[in-house]
Amino acid sequence: MTGTDEREGFSHSRTLTIEWGHCDPAGIVFNPNFFGFFDWSSALLLEAATGLAKPALLAAHDLIGIPLVETQARFLKPSSYGETVEIVSTVVEVGRSSFAIRHRLFNAGTLAVEGRERRVWAGHHPDERGRMKAAAIPEAVARVLRGEAAP
Repeated sequence: MTGTDEREGFSHSRTLTIEWGHCDPAGIVFNPNFFGFFDWSSALLLEAATGLAKPALLAAHDLIGIPLVETQARFLKPSSYGETVEIVSTVVEVGRSSFAIRHRLFNAGTLAVEGRERRVWAGHHPDERGRMKAAAIPEAVARVLRGEAAP
């Protein structure tokens, strides 16, 4: 998942305790739940990078959203009920209107899951208010995401 072409930009980490509802009957995290963990980690990364919670960020930039358009994961080690894991989310690519985030979930210091997602900065379509259209990421935000400026 990590490639030589990726440049690390802004990073954010958080801890999470695995709850019973995250798990399958065997007591290990049901794999689709990792994508939920990563989605929330992306929202927290953007909040840390911009100083704005998601609703305020969308309003400040007249966005409909920052939708997920591509995702993938590698599952290396199971995580179980009651364990505390650390998720480190790092921006690894910033384009004109999209950016990629690498998520690494560590369990007891060992990489357990590695994920990647691409999101689009989506504004309002100029002709149809209810439709989305990719919009340019504001340069001030892009610089923070690339790690070139402080939040």
